[in-house]
Amino acid sequence: MTKNQRRLTLERTFQTPLEDVWDLWTTREGLESWWGPDGFAVEVRAIDLRPGGVLDYAMIAVAPPQIEFMKRAGMPLSNALRVTYTEIVPRRRLACTMVDFVPGVAPYPSATLVELEPGARGVTVRLTIDAMHDEEWTQRAVMGWNSELDKLGRLLAAA
Repeated sequence: MTKNQRRLTLERTFQTPLEDVWDLWTTREGLESWWGPDGFAVEVRAIDLRPGGVLDYAMIAVAPPQIEFMKRAGMPLSNALRVTYTEIVPRRRLACTMVDFVPGVAPYPSATLVELEPGARGVTVRLTIDAMHDEEWTQRAVMGWNSELDKLGRLLAAA
């Protein structure tokens, strides 16, 4: 996380084996099956899971409301993104930075930390993210991550 940056934490517990959650965060097939808010698809182009390694992917608007939002915001329907992993502790922690894309705002780094904690009730996923440049975009990021965690939960419940 960047120094003096406000952070937000989201948490969910899933009744599933730890290995299943880890695989969904760390493999091409796993990420493509759930990552991205509702109405978006993800296409992983490369993944190198090690500190200093990168995840290259495209986030693609696929549902009509999201396509319309992207057009109104002056954003392309597909965005190429790059995540750089900063810490990997197998089946426990993933830390990374990415550069956020917001129309009219200079690109800036944003840190994400994923912590997995197995327990009697299942696996707790704790997601800590940097706040964005303003409150509106921070709330959009939180809504997006909540949507993604909902998708992850539905996928794990169906397994």
